[in-house]
Amino acid sequence: MKTIFVKPKDVVKKWYLIDAEGERLGRVAVAAANILRGKNKPEFAPHQDLGDFVIIINAEKAALTGGKEDKKIYYRHSGYPGGLTSEVYKDMVVRKPVFPMEHAIRGMLPKGRLGRTLFTNLKVYAGADHPHAAQQPIKVEI
Repeated sequence: MKTIFVKPKDVVKKWYLIDAEGERLGRVAVAAANILRGKNKPEFAPHQDLGDFVIIINAEKAALTGGKEDKKIYYRHSGYPGGLTSEVYKDMVVRKPVFPMEHAIRGMLPKGRLGRTLFTNLKVYAGADHPHAAQQPIKVEI
């Protein structure tokens, strides 16, 4: 079996719109990661950027189940001894409304150069407005 290799100039990239309002954070992240990777296309290859662009609106209104608003903790380290800080989900959404969605999707993409390139195809917005109406995005139902 031959390895499929699609030339970058032959790749047709579409734009997809996902409304995260009332949807579960993880379900939205999985749908977005699959579209970004190109797993919805028949010519999918794990070593190539064949995915499409994804716009996520209302990211701050994504739902969590099981009381995770108070239990889910995000950690970061300053690099100094004792520099570990933590923040609960509900505080993080107030401070950085799009971070939890971006963090979830970034963790589902491949690590390395390909994953960083795929992540640039993601546009996340806290509210319902986005500046990509000219691209005529296709709405995705979760």
